[in-house]
Amino acid sequence: MALLYGLLWRLLLFLVHINRALVSWLRVRLRSWKGRLWERAMAALLLPVALAGVPDPQRKVNQDPDANANPVTGNRNAGRRSRWLSDGRSLEKLPVHIGLLVAEEEPSYTDIANLAVWCMAVGISYVSVYDNHGIFQKNNSRLLEEIVRQQDLMGVDGSKCNVEFLSQGSDKHQHHVVSCRPSVKVLSPEDGKQSIVQAAQQLCRSVENRERSSRDISVSMLDMLLRESKSVPDPELVVKFGPVDSTLGFLPWHIRLTEFISLPSHRDISYEDLLGVLRRFGSCQQRLGQ
Repeated sequence: MALLYGLLWRLLLFLVHINRALVSWLRVRLRSWKGRLWERAMAALLLPVALAGVPDPQRKVNQDPDANANPVTGNRNAGRRSRWLSDGRSLEKLPVHIGLLVAEEEPSYTDIANLAVWCMAVGISYVSVYDNHGIFQKNNSRLLEEIVRQQDLMGVDGSKCNVEFLSQGSDKHQHHVVSCRPSVKVLSPEDGKQSIVQAAQQLCRSVENRERSSRDISVSMLDMLLRESKSVPDPELVVKFGPVDSTLGFLPWHIRLTEFISLPSHRDISYEDLLGVLRRFGSCQQRLGQ
């Protein structure tokens, strides 16, 4: 009796294995049959369209590089670019040159890059980035990479917002930078009082070498030398980040008419914060001593 039960048990196991194999084979055949049926149905539906001469949408996607982008992301970026341009035009006045003065211990490259891209997107031509320790100038390549990355993320056209880093000593070779090609300038304390000292030394050497007379030394001459060394207009607006109530040596010669607006921090700053600063600048009345 036990032998009979063993044989029946083995027979049942054999039938179960055969059943599983048949089910797996039928599933594969069914998927293949459904795929062929779907292809034939789609071909039958698209055949009248092809005969009618309607252009193939897939061909249009391949020919238009912009159409290959994510439509949701593309629409959002286009909307943001339109808003930035509209905000820039709506302001009563827009600074040509804005300074970002970071008076905090740990600078955030991402947040400063966001601010620089937003400034250029609304129509500001020159953006100066300054910190008292010269961290950004020492690591300007890192800041450049972050700005380029944020341009890509925000959908800003790099050809319209060309980033050119102007560092100390190389400005004389960058006179071709014009307002329609926004540029970022990274500054350090050496570009402040030290540049005034260097200009004064240059004047003294020219008098010593009899290239100029002592009568030629004047405020206007010193101003001309300082303008040549910077090759950018004076900043109309400087946004200071941090609790320190000081300019920390930011271009002392060029800020006699500059408007300073302070914010608590540059970390996690939003576009609305920058827009609020620009609106405050647009509504302020500057007294020029007249």
